Amino acid sequence: MSNVDNRTPALVEEFVRRFGGQPTQVAIGPGRVNLIGEHTDYNEGYVLPVALKRDVRLVMRPRQDRHVRLYSLDYDEAFEFNLDKLAYNDNILWSNYVQGIVWSLQEQGIQLTGLDGVIGGNVPRASGLSSSAALEVASAEGFLAASGQLNVLSGPQLAKAAQRAENQFVGVNCGIMDQFISVLGAENHALLIDCRSLEYKLVPFPENAALVIGNTKASRSLASSAYNQRRQECETGVALLQKVLPDIRALRDVSSQQLEAHKALLPEVVYRRCRHVVTEDERVLQTITALAAGDLAEVGRLMNASHESLRYDYEVSSDALDIMVDAMRSAKGCYGARLTGAGFGGCAVALVEPGAEQAAADAIFEKYPKATNIWPEVYTTRASMGARVEAL
Repeated sequence: MSNVDNRTPALVEEFVRRFGGQPTQVAIGPGRVNLIGEHTDYNEGYVLPVALKRDVRLVMRPRQDRHVRLYSLDYDEAFEFNLDKLAYNDNILWSNYVQGIVWSLQEQGIQLTGLDGVIGGNVPRASGLSSSAALEVASAEGFLAASGQLNVLSGPQLAKAAQRAENQFVGVNCGIMDQFISVLGAENHALLIDCRSLEYKLVPFPENAALVIGNTKASRSLASSAYNQRRQECETGVALLQKVLPDIRALRDVSSQQLEAHKALLPEVVYRRCRHVVTEDERVLQTITALAAGDLAEVGRLMNASHESLRYDYEVSSDALDIMVDAMRSAKGCYGARLTGAGFGGCAVALVEPGAEQAAADAIFEKYPKATNIWPEVYTTRASMGARVEAL
């Protein structure tokens, strides 16, 4: 059992209890944290996520028929379905991500077989760390492995199949970043993704840095309505700028200089939304340069600037996130910190010196609950490997 920590035996034990006999494989899909590049994905820009050392696992055994029996340890729920009779379930929502994967793979003509499986994860749900993509990717790897077709899709094809499942079966209009990093992440590397071309490259993540993630545990109820509104504001900005910049297709194509030259064309709010996206794309590319030079102070400065832009120009931060970020920045050894994910709640991420993780955690636990009356969660991670299937 290479590289499988002590969570897998608990899933195996549950499998034996429910289904009898031993499972044959475990499929693992990691969550992710985005280092920088927020709200750039749907503007055809750049993102720089890393895979987490937190994941969703599916321990499973292939069946000889078209039946699927699943049990979720996290939800304490069982669900069964037939590969030929997929149907959205309003009551057992996690099942739709698995069924969506089956639908998406079968739509591509891939012949699947049934399986028995137990699912468990330690990616915090509804926190902006992509627990849904982790579940999709673990499920996709699991079904392909059970069917003896693990390498039938390339990494990008697998990521796109998972995104299609979430967009079209589950009904969530997510971008491609979460699935891409879950599939293609690598140990000690971030992943630069061009959200227009879907070209990607692994970027070495320095050994002398670690990530601390603070979960605000605050409600993200505004996130979906504001997300749609922000998308609309960006599209309005592009339409207005196209009058003087006819070659642009998305905010990705606009430079800071062009935006400033033509700001009079834009309503104030639309201008600020555009300014965030345009400068955020520039910050991602500057971060790549700083990482290559080992200039972690500059990476931290760019993360700080990203947060201020998200707070004031894009207006997707919240009191809870601002308090969390301030607490992180107050810790000795913290280079910089920012909200990560869509905003309005969820998590913030800090880049810290190795050995400073505890200081950052202490600062969060000391300052955040006093200001919010909410007890946060703190996770430390390095850049981890992407999805994989291992024999049991």
